[in-house]
Amino acid sequence: MAHRNDKPLLLVALGGNALIRRGERGTADEQFRNLRVPMAQIARLARDYRIIITHGNGPQVGNLLLQQEGCPEVPALPLEILVAQTQGQIGYMIESTLDKELANLGEDGKHLLVSLLSYVVVDPDDPAFSEPTKPIGPTYDAADLPRLPWPVARTAGGGYRRVVASPQPVTIVEKKEICKLVTMGFIVVCCGGGGIPVIREGRGFHGIDAFIDKDLASAKLAEEVGVDMFVIATDVPGAFLHLGTPQEEFLSTLSVAQGRCYLAEGHCPPGSMGPKVEAFLRFVVQGGKRAVITSIEEIEGAVAGTSGTVITA
Repeated sequence: MAHRNDKPLLLVALGGNALIRRGERGTADEQFRNLRVPMAQIARLARDYRIIITHGNGPQVGNLLLQQEGCPEVPALPLEILVAQTQGQIGYMIESTLDKELANLGEDGKHLLVSLLSYVVVDPDDPAFSEPTKPIGPTYDAADLPRLPWPVARTAGGGYRRVVASPQPVTIVEKKEICKLVTMGFIVVCCGGGGIPVIREGRGFHGIDAFIDKDLASAKLAEEVGVDMFVIATDVPGAFLHLGTPQEEFLSTLSVAQGRCYLAEGHCPPGSMGPKVEAFLRFVVQGGKRAVITSIEEIEGAVAGTSGTVITA
């Protein structure tokens, strides 16, 4: 089967809300139904772009933690193993949903799909290990806090979520394999949940209990495989100043200098918009051509230039 290799390379990073929306329990039916929105758009975009899909897994991995903590008869697994489990789970859900949407367009058989278990190297001396910031699992009310045995942080949307260590991604272990696959014409699902966190151990790797931010891992992947366009799809239309206040202001464009200023001033909090803006700044500074933050419903609009917040050099 012949494939075009000259199409631009698009990386779409899906937020956890692509599978589980606020207020939902996260059933399999809910997740499959929610995935149809981004997958229908990605199916149409696959005609003109080579595509890499990354995704969050905070709700799913948090639920696995709750399940194993609620069943002491079953040995608990470390966090990096749970990240690997959700890469398989969500990769299957993305692939099967995307395959159906391609078939609806008459594109079945024209695209190859693959989900790749992905390791991401982190530094064992990263200061993030002493200051957990990454939210995972369900949202709790203030009344729940006294009974929770682990650290929590207030979320941008209200409520509280469990937080774990979130070290910086150093490199994507499978970057060469991913390059090869997209050159061969595969739509690649990879770096799920920010990747399986590992540290170097001689010539090998060893898993470590952490949770890498998927947007920062996606930016590292975009840099290492030469992505042309980087889109982060989340639950808001783009970046805002003073989000949720009467002074709320939507930013249709954002320069590197502005982004750094807003991060320093605290307009982009950790665990929500902060890593997204930081990811895009890294991508653009490293020579990336175009980066857009948009909503799950407006992925095509972001690619076309009609929606979202565009990060410029």
